[in-house]
Amino acid sequence: MSSDAMLGNGSAEPVGPRKRGGVPAFLRLVMIEHSVFALPFAYIASLTAMFQTDRRIHWWTLLLVTVCMVGLRTFAMACNRIIDREIDARNPRTAGRELVTGAVSVRSAWTGAGIAVVVFLGAAALLNPLCLALAPLAVVPMVVYPYGKRFTNFPHAILGLAQAIGPVGAWLAVTGEWSWDAVVLGLAVGVWIGGFDLIFACQDVQADRAHGVMSVPARFGIPAALWGARGSAVVTTGLLVWYALATGAGVFFWVGLAVVVVAFCYEHTIVKPHDLSRLNRAFFTTNGFIGISLFVCALLDLLVRGLAP
Repeated sequence: MSSDAMLGNGSAEPVGPRKRGGVPAFLRLVMIEHSVFALPFAYIASLTAMFQTDRRIHWWTLLLVTVCMVGLRTFAMACNRIIDREIDARNPRTAGRELVTGAVSVRSAWTGAGIAVVVFLGAAALLNPLCLALAPLAVVPMVVYPYGKRFTNFPHAILGLAQAIGPVGAWLAVTGEWSWDAVVLGLAVGVWIGGFDLIFACQDVQADRAHGVMSVPARFGIPAALWGARGSAVVTTGLLVWYALATGAGVFFWVGLAVVVVAFCYEHTIVKPHDLSRLNRAFFTTNGFIGISLFVCALLDLLVRGLAP
C-alpha cells in the first residue's frame, strides 16, 4: 500500500546494493523535495491569518512555519520508511529504497528523524506557547500512520488526519489562537490527501494482498478506491468553498478554486481501473499543480485586498 501520498515516491526504484550515502542519501530517503505538497496550504493559512490580524506579512513567522512543516514532514517520512522497511523489501516497486538496499542504515535514519523532530519542536517553541504545547500532539499521527496498514483498511484516513494538522498549526503560529476557519482548510487538505492516497495505493494491490497489507484498494478493489478518490475531490471542493466564504476571499481565490476543480476533473479522467499507466502524472504532477496554483491565486488575492509585504 502507498505509505507515501504526500510523503513518498510513486515510480519503481532500481534494486541493488548501494554505498552508504550520508546526508544526500537521507534526503533521498525522505524525498525532501516533496515538501512542496504540504507547504502551499500552510502558507495560505498563515498569510490569511496575517491578513486578518494586521494585513502585514511577518517573514520571521513564515520562516518558522516553513521550518516546522519541513521538520515534521521529514520526521514523518523517516519514521514511515523505518517502520515499513520490511514491507518495502517484499514489494518490487519499493525494493530499491535506501533502507532496503542499505544506502541508509536504520541507525542513520533514526538519527535523522530525531534531528528533524527536535528542529520541529524548537521552531514551534520560537513561535508561541500554544504551538509548543500542541506540537507533541502533531507528532502522534505521523508515527501511527505507518502502522495503520497493519490494523485497518483505511490508513488513508490516518494520513489525512496527519496532513490536516498543517494549516491549523500554521494559523496558530500567527495568532496563537484557535480558528475554525483554519480547521475547515485543514479538513480540505486532509480529505484531499487521503483521496489521492487512494489512487496511489492502487498500484500496490497485488503486493498488498500477497503480504497482508491493508488498504481500501486491497480490500474493496481498485474501482471502489477510485470512486472514493472522486468523492474525496468533491468533498475537498466543498470545504474549500466553505473556507473561501468564511474568510471573505476575493476573486483571485475563486479563480484558483476553479483551476483546482478543472485539475481534479483531469486527474480523475486519466486514471482508470484497468489503466494505471498515467497514475504518476495524476499523483505527482496534477496534485503538485493543485497546491501551487491555489497558493499563487490565494496570495494574489490577499495582496490585491491589502496584504503588505
